[in-house]
Amino acid sequence: MPFSELVLASNNKGKLAELQAMLGDSITVRPQSDFTDIEAEETGLTFVENALIKARHAARVSGLPALADDSGLAVDALGGAPGIYSARYAGGGGDAANNAKLLEALKDVPDTERGAQFICALALLRHAEDPIPLICEGAWEGRILHAASGEHGFGYDPLFWVPERDCSSAELSPQEKNQLSHRARAMALLRAKLGLQPA
Repeated sequence: MPFSELVLASNNKGKLAELQAMLGDSITVRPQSDFTDIEAEETGLTFVENALIKARHAARVSGLPALADDSGLAVDALGGAPGIYSARYAGGGGDAANNAKLLEALKDVPDTERGAQFICALALLRHAEDPIPLICEGAWEGRILHAASGEHGFGYDPLFWVPERDCSSAELSPQEKNQLSHRARAMALLRAKLGLQPA
């Protein structure tokens, strides 16, 4: 392992907790807020582009290796929206506003057409100018419910039905989610590339 500490290019406490749990004790994950209050402007058109932008920014301000996660929800009936705009889908108001807008957009869509995927792109840079970043992607298939269900997780978790568990993502324990999710799948690939044992 070339480093024991990295900075996460996010101030999202939910992501920080999930990624630290997935990386285990071998690497200490520090939030970007330890170094700056300024977040990178996400000008990319894909999850991978935005993850790279965020990772370079975090590496630059911290001087540490940086891990960025850009993830979101792609709904089939909405042509892949909200996609890279998932966190700001409603233009403000946080998770509740985003979930309300999504339910409104799908109010007349039947169950058979409510397929969706959570997508995650992870980018790891050893330093800000790293020309060969590690990039790992993961997808998690499900569908969108007609109403929120569950108390765990964050973001769209209460609306995302997980077929293999017959419940919403927000009804999974954190441990279960960390084994099944899009982020878990991308992280498993990253751990393998870093030579870490499977979580």
